[in-house]
Amino acid sequence: MRGFAGIQRHAVAFVSLSGVIIALGVFPAAGVYSEVSTAPLNLRMTGLYSDFATRTIDPRNLSYSPQYPLWSDGAAKRRWIFIPPGTSIDASDPDVWVFPTGTKVWKEFSFHGRRVETRLIESLGGGEWRFAAYAWNADESDAALAPEGGLRDVAEIEPGIRHNIPGVLDCKACHVNRQTELLGFSALQLSPDRDPNAPHAEPFGPGMVNLETLIHRRLIRNYPREWAERPLRIDAPGPTARAALGYLHANCGNCHNKYGTLDALNLLLRHVVAPSAPVEPALETAVNKQGRFRIPGLAPGDTHLIRPGDPAHSAVLYRMSTRNPYRQMPALGTKIADADAVSLIQRWIQEDLGDHKIN
Repeated sequence: MRGFAGIQRHAVAFVSLSGVIIALGVFPAAGVYSEVSTAPLNLRMTGLYSDFATRTIDPRNLSYSPQYPLWSDGAAKRRWIFIPPGTSIDASDPDVWVFPTGTKVWKEFSFHGRRVETRLIESLGGGEWRFAAYAWNADESDAALAPEGGLRDVAEIEPGIRHNIPGVLDCKACHVNRQTELLGFSALQLSPDRDPNAPHAEPFGPGMVNLETLIHRRLIRNYPREWAERPLRIDAPGPTARAALGYLHANCGNCHNKYGTLDALNLLLRHVVAPSAPVEPALETAVNKQGRFRIPGLAPGDTHLIRPGDPAHSAVLYRMSTRNPYRQMPALGTKIADADAVSLIQRWIQEDLGDHKIN
């Protein structure tokens, strides 16, 4: 379908966690989106490296690591952000930051020690964003712009399963709500109070930036003053609950939040960092709640989104566990269920939520 200003617009349909068939699209409020053909034809031309031959990262690009990584079939990832000199991030909405024109974010994916792809998101100004992916060749001597539709089966994940480089439409499906978001670069994800029990936790390495760094360097403005006084963390009764809620935030909350097309479903799995935030959204909207999705083999009314003490009747856990393309969650981007996360959520439902009551 066509959008405003004659720009091509797209929609992706899938079944949400609560069982509703929905469409994710590009909203007028989110601006227009550059076609992949306008992106640089080679990764070395994007500004990531100061010396591509030696793979030296330009020092203006800041390395970071979210405390709750998005599951990507076990890929090893590295990330960098470029914030143009003299600009800063606007955190007037603490949960959805606004990035200055010229911001670039790269994410590198490796499997079995070999670079496979590097993704780029770039703010072009006026609400316009560019999405592109670069495919590394077999000897890692070059990384060329992937087609707009992506590339299939570019690298082995495990025997019989191969990685796909996503198309531009796939990138938009996750990053575009009512405005474009840079997932993984947010207040909770960058908190210096990192969760040691987060599944697949990545180290906070030398030279990386976090929320404290952004504040100190004045790279962020209009943020709640509490952030400079006390590190952010999920207020949970124990380590299992904290890790479980963090995982849902990072892996499910990108779609299931109040900012996107799924807000009307009232299944909100994104942790809210605004100082006035109410009860943890995941607890309020998922625990002891029924959705339209029914776990195969169960009678009508026996499936809950999260049923305390009863993993077998919890749709969120079931859909995390399956890779049936019509039932799996997340709907895009993975071919293998995250066994560690499934174990964590099962343990949380069984042990931590056993006596939980919420109406």
